[in-house]
Amino acid sequence: MKIALYFGTFNPIHIGHLVIANHMTQFTDLDELWLVVTPHNPMKKKASLLDDHHRLELVSRAVDEFDKIKVSNIEFSLSQPSYTTHTLAALREKYPQHEFSLIMGGDNLNSFHKWKNYEDILAHHHIYVYPRLASVPGDMDNHPKIHYVAAPIMQISSSFIRKAIRDGKNIRALLPYNTWKYLDEMNFYKK
Repeated sequence: MKIALYFGTFNPIHIGHLVIANHMTQFTDLDELWLVVTPHNPMKKKASLLDDHHRLELVSRAVDEFDKIKVSNIEFSLSQPSYTTHTLAALREKYPQHEFSLIMGGDNLNSFHKWKNYEDILAHHHIYVYPRLASVPGDMDNHPKIHYVAAPIMQISSSFIRKAIRDGKNIRALLPYNTWKYLDEMNFYKK
């Protein structure tokens, strides 16, 4: 089975994440997409994150109605900070029957050469790239394992949603209903 891995802190997950995830499962040769909830991204401050189990619950609620989109907490059991190369090795060991690929925004592809063991990642995995307005052509554009997907460009960010909630704005339309309901019940991001 061809499984795409879409890594993120999902703090919180929003419709932009789901539009991209669903597009990848519907308009590529991928069989499934797993949203890998990251406990600690080395590029982000941990203090700004909701607890791991709350973010996992938000993602689980968001993908409830999508047959080809699953949630993974594989990184919760790995050492932190989480590095993609370590997660991929753990997944290959746990699921040798699957072929894993990465989902990445065009902006992240431009800094991919800074990732830990990026050459090894590219040697063993395909990368499906969705467009971002900030994307600029880079050195890896013509690599045979890089696949550009004409997915919709999403300009929604989790940081925008967190700020809007703090500011008392109605962001209901930017989140899946079950995710919004959980955020609202738990009063997340309001302070």
